[in-house]
Amino acid sequence: MSREEAAAKRAVDVVVLTMNDRDLEFREAMDSVLAQQGVDLRVMIVGNGVKPDYVPNGVQSVALSTNAGIPEGRNVGAQALAAGNAEFVLFFDNDAILPAPHTLTRLIAEFDRHPQTAYVQPRIADPATGQTLGRWVPRLRSGDVWRSGVVTVMAEGIVLVRRADFDAVGGWPGHFFLFHEGVDLSWRLWDLGRVGWYAGDIEVHHPATNPARHKPFYRMVARNRVWVARRRLPAPLIPVYLTAWVMISLWRFRTSANLGVWFKGFVEGLRGGAQQLQAMSWRTVWRLTRAGRPPII
Repeated sequence: MSREEAAAKRAVDVVVLTMNDRDLEFREAMDSVLAQQGVDLRVMIVGNGVKPDYVPNGVQSVALSTNAGIPEGRNVGAQALAAGNAEFVLFFDNDAILPAPHTLTRLIAEFDRHPQTAYVQPRIADPATGQTLGRWVPRLRSGDVWRSGVVTVMAEGIVLVRRADFDAVGGWPGHFFLFHEGVDLSWRLWDLGRVGWYAGDIEVHHPATNPARHKPFYRMVARNRVWVARRRLPAPLIPVYLTAWVMISLWRFRTSANLGVWFKGFVEGLRGGAQQLQAMSWRTVWRLTRAGRPPII
């Protein structure tokens, strides 16, 4: 490789979490990352409460003594790589796959085409069925999963973020532990004057698992919804947002035996713990609304 070719490569930090519970999937995920061409990679595996039992050659790792949750684990990994001054940071689930060796260069090209973009999310598809779930498409109208465009939230498991913007907003809300951390991060990036971009023509793979398989699902989705509102919305919009989500959740979980757990989580959020209360500007509210998703739903 010539010096010019090496200099042309864009630097990408990659953060992958593990709990040593997906051996085959994890190895395949790492193989797909390390097979990426045309980029300068620095990869960090974060053992969330474990010492990683698989670390490929050339990859760094850090072991956390306890499970700090997904967003804080990602923060730890990103901070550990910060000294390298990479242009981008990829947050990547350990059961995901980058199916082609130029997936990352294609994602980076989206930043060049759309300079105001803070993060790019590819289209996620189940490798067995080819299906893209509605919750993986970060807009209200998710029927056309191949349609690219500006988005206001993200599916957190596979997303490429501009490092300078990520650092400017302080990273993920680590204390959320799990669920809705992407809403909080997206809104803060929009409040910088940036946007998110959904690249529907760039496919990555992730199994279509049910998030409700996680034991704390109902409690944490309710609690974190309240935290998002209290942290990021102007005061007049907080009751509107929370009322909307109570109604939506009553409809979604009406047949679930866990609806009472959901309300306990909602009350837990109201009691406190949101931290770092910094409402977005009304200009950002307007920009989000113009982009198709007013921050009340």
